Amino acid sequence: MTKLFTSSKYFLQQIASLLLYQSVFQNPVGEAYLKLLHNLYIFSSETKMDRPTAIDCLQAYSSWFKTLAITNQSWQDYLIEQILTDDNPFSQKIQTQSLDSLNPSLINAVKHDLKILQNLYNCSTEKISQWVTTASQYPETILYWETPSTSKTFLHQSTDWSSTLKELASYYQQHSTGIFAKYWAFRWKQGELIGIAHPDPIKLSEIVGYDSQKQALIKNTEFLLAGYSALHILLYGSRGAGKSSLVKALLSEYGDRGLKLIEVNKSTLNNLPIIIEQLRNVPQKFIIFVDDLSFEEDDDAFKALKVVLEGNITAKAKNVVVYATSNRRHLIREFFADRPLPKDSDEIHNWDTVQEKLSFSDRFGLTLTFEPANQATYLDIVNHLAQQAAIDLPQAELEFRAKQWSTRHNGRSGRTAKQFIDYLKAELEMMKN
Repeated sequence: MTKLFTSSKYFLQQIASLLLYQSVFQNPVGEAYLKLLHNLYIFSSETKMDRPTAIDCLQAYSSWFKTLAITNQSWQDYLIEQILTDDNPFSQKIQTQSLDSLNPSLINAVKHDLKILQNLYNCSTEKISQWVTTASQYPETILYWETPSTSKTFLHQSTDWSSTLKELASYYQQHSTGIFAKYWAFRWKQGELIGIAHPDPIKLSEIVGYDSQKQALIKNTEFLLAGYSALHILLYGSRGAGKSSLVKALLSEYGDRGLKLIEVNKSTLNNLPIIIEQLRNVPQKFIIFVDDLSFEEDDDAFKALKVVLEGNITAKAKNVVVYATSNRRHLIREFFADRPLPKDSDEIHNWDTVQEKLSFSDRFGLTLTFEPANQATYLDIVNHLAQQAAIDLPQAELEFRAKQWSTRHNGRSGRTAKQFIDYLKAELEMMKN
């Protein structure tokens, strides 16, 4: 018991002395780990007050085991993941500053914490299960959580984490920290960014047609990633042309280069200035994606988006652009009653008001127009998707069925072609079985 008391006390003291990386343990796995160590420490001490029982130690161990099982990661992989995504003064500052420019005290604090965290890393789940067996005097061998490591980062490969500051700084600079390190795609909801664990995996290579529009979108996005002035873009055109898919496919293409996609609903566009201020000083590049954009008269969202597109006294955030899709060329609904008549005298410059509405789309730096697909374009898309899906049908039969599908369903478009191929693939797979 003396050895158990010494070991658990030592680990608890080390965790308590962390200077920057305390939040590594502010999660279900870390909290369960701390509770287990605390129970083992008190149980193996000589105190008689509020002392946990052997059953308490077993239950604490079971809780920690379960949290690891939920993550399906080894204790070592999980610990390193928390370090690499941790949001602390060092990981924040190093994204915009060099190591040499940081306060030496901050550097020493990082080295101090890394030594402690490596000690915890080197303490295996098997050893901890042995501690619990000893404490509880359990008559059987207690299972320990074990799963192969899937990560091969510089921390896994190093025997001295305190000497990896350059690699750690480089990692933070490339991948950011906190929520921006964990996710590529986000949704703005109830006043905060919510990470999307499984964004649409569509790729640019899957989208056929509209090559000039695609190239313009890609070139502008590459300007953004390179740090040049990029334009806000309106993708306008017919339903199902692939406007939204093109924007989402940029994430698969450029996510590993620091591109992030934030979906903002029209109903929350009035939060745009708040969102942009949160992103302004983050080194990654962001596309704010607004799908199916249109406005009613006197819409507050219209005013908020206008400020972002045109700017105000606040400097433009160079790492943020807005990509919006719409089926309407004129984004603000206009009625014939809005048109001025000679007898109208309510507003002297009524035509100016009308032009303000009609010209709102011009405030986007670039407008990409997607015309309805003709039959040749539609069949090109069908053939391309059929090849990607490995559908083995004679071309004549494939195209005949595709034409029937478009007639009976939603007309000719990229969306219709995708729906047809998905249905056809499922049908052919079922016939094989």
